[in-house]
Amino acid sequence: MRLDDFDYELPQELIAQTPPAERGAGRLLHVDGRTGAFTDRQFRDILGLVGPDDVLVFNDTRVIKARLRGRKATGGRVEVIIERILGPAEVLAQIGSNRPPRAGTTLVLADALAVTVLGRDREFFHLRFEDCSDIFALLERHGSVPLPLYITRPSDAADAERYQTVYSRSPGAVAAPTAGLHFDTEVMRLLQERGTRLAYLTLHVGAGTFQPVRSQDLSQHVMHSEWYEVPQASVEAITAARERGGRVLAIGTTTLRALESAAATGTLTAGLGETRLFILPGFRFRVVERLLTNFHLPRSTLLMLVSAFGGMDNIRRAYRHAIDQRYRFYSYGDAMLIERQDL
Repeated sequence: MRLDDFDYELPQELIAQTPPAERGAGRLLHVDGRTGAFTDRQFRDILGLVGPDDVLVFNDTRVIKARLRGRKATGGRVEVIIERILGPAEVLAQIGSNRPPRAGTTLVLADALAVTVLGRDREFFHLRFEDCSDIFALLERHGSVPLPLYITRPSDAADAERYQTVYSRSPGAVAAPTAGLHFDTEVMRLLQERGTRLAYLTLHVGAGTFQPVRSQDLSQHVMHSEWYEVPQASVEAITAARERGGRVLAIGTTTLRALESAAATGTLTAGLGETRLFILPGFRFRVVERLLTNFHLPRSTLLMLVSAFGGMDNIRRAYRHAIDQRYRFYSYGDAMLIERQDL
């Protein structure tokens, strides 16, 4: 397999620039990886597509206001996007500027924050915010929501709420787990009333999630590292669902990567970890049987993941159908429910 195997052409007007008027108002393409069949639905049909013995697993990470603009001491403009919080005052970040700043450089961000460049690790810079005891509070006050580059408008106050899941609670992500954006509190309440178990884990989505694959030879690509935690309660919920004959539905690719990373030894195990898991067709899935996800960029690792899950030919046909039927794509777009091909 090569990078070109995961390419497709998307009309620009299908890239959703804003969320739907209400959560849950989008469309849902149901793809059966076992038969290759797909069905056009509305997202709220999810209520009839899961059973009381199933378990839905959500990523409860919370998006931080990770984008800051400012200048170097020389006056040159910079844009900083936080990748990871390292402590009360230190972060890893991407820096956009005419020339990469050297270690020891001072930046002034948001006209108020003194930041020292401590060093560089590949594409990320190690930064220290001076006179800072709570980086989360500082970003909430001075930062903005880091919308993906394919959303071409500036972020606004509405994005601070809509580019966040209703169940987010663990701050640290710089990109939303977008499959979860479709759920409102009403849908989640109705799922629970029917007996469906809702379980949670945390994977802090990094800016590297948009990192392009630069090599045609996919074996040369190195995934960005992301921190995750799978609680014991979620492991128990998954075990109980399977004992009842239910299925495991991962809400989003980040949830799937965390679960499959935590089961890499063969058994799903609770705990903390770092994952660089790169899922390509041929991957052996151990935990997840169904996946809810949005539509992904061409030539992206996420498109490779869903192709591994639902089957390359099935996903190609489903994407062509979605384009023909004018589905909305990417973070604020519509969703797919995929049944795993090898079940």
